[in-house]
Amino acid sequence: MKTENKCAEKYFEIYGKDPENVGFCPYRISPLGAHIDHQYGKINGLAIDKGIYIAYSVKKNGVVELQSLNFPKRAQFHISSVPEEKVGDWADHLRGATKVLNEKYPLRYGMSAVIEGTLPVGGLSSSAAVIIVFMKALCRLNNIELSDWELIMMAKKAENEYVGVNCGKLDQACEVLCKKDHLLYLDCKDDSCELIPVNSDMKPYSIAIFFSGLERSLANSAYNLRQDECKAAAYDLLAYAGMDYGKFIDTRLRDVPFEVYQEYKDRLPDNFRRRAKHYFNEIYRAEQGAKAWKHGDLDTYGKLVFESGYSSIHNYECGCPELITLYDIMTKTDGIYGGRFSGAGFKGCCMALIDPNKEEEILNKVEEAYLKEYPSLKGKYISAICHSTDGVGEGL
Repeated sequence: MKTENKCAEKYFEIYGKDPENVGFCPYRISPLGAHIDHQYGKINGLAIDKGIYIAYSVKKNGVVELQSLNFPKRAQFHISSVPEEKVGDWADHLRGATKVLNEKYPLRYGMSAVIEGTLPVGGLSSSAAVIIVFMKALCRLNNIELSDWELIMMAKKAENEYVGVNCGKLDQACEVLCKKDHLLYLDCKDDSCELIPVNSDMKPYSIAIFFSGLERSLANSAYNLRQDECKAAAYDLLAYAGMDYGKFIDTRLRDVPFEVYQEYKDRLPDNFRRRAKHYFNEIYRAEQGAKAWKHGDLDTYGKLVFESGYSSIHNYECGCPELITLYDIMTKTDGIYGGRFSGAGFKGCCMALIDPNKEEEILNKVEEAYLKEYPSLKGKYISAICHSTDGVGEGL
């Protein structure tokens, strides 16, 4: 686990003492299964060795006092008086985590803490990571033990109900369940999962992250709208087939048999049809990707990832011009097995599985081509090489 962070140093600077603990939650990439976890689809995921660090100590008066090294405003609140509505700043994720945890496990102690993210916000699920690493720390200080799935679902609830992002469980599951050198294959309908080890015959790979230079917030993007379009497609297909359906809010494309989709897809409005097309093709890619990974076939796996990226642009219709440019550059760069937007694709970054022997050449080529198209983003665009790692731990 990486430990190059400034949290402990900053904590000492602020409080004049070392923190009692330092925790870490990794970011994640999801090469396959994009945009379908909230429709109860299947996903592939890897945790990466970049993420959120927190240096913290107990505050016995119940106050939570946090300073982020990525945002200027310090946050402070009491564990028993979290605002009912979000405030509108970076610490809403932490207020939501406190509120959700306190509803089930009454809290006694707060904390003083410094938090740092090791890559820019956008596309790697920093929001889930900050909730998880903070919730894990709060549990430790209050002697609360959560199971993995309890942590996943409570973190998801904080983001859904307090922050207001209708995310599925992909992000949280990857950041909690993943293991180094294993691919997480998760069915978001029944939570069954498999950790598939790297096959001894697989070519070596690294994970490249290309950050566009544009940050985004899912709460202000078309993320929630796309979910509604998926649900509308599912609702229409079930109705056309004369199948039972309940409330719109509870409807998912996973409820629709593939045969029903095939028979009635052409009756859908164009936008709904394309969302459904992405879902059914993406769940197939996630299934085939798990098989390819198991067999050590990185070339096939990468091809599926590129196909996923294409469908995200043309069927799911996400991605700003900058990210679409990055995607196009990746498809033309030797040594990249496969790549796509990372996360929702509304600004943020792209990820790629690459040949580690060509890392420098790949990074240079992508940067040169991208900044040629967007010279104003020089100094904001960055790239990074990452590797798989374990999910969130107790501390460093």
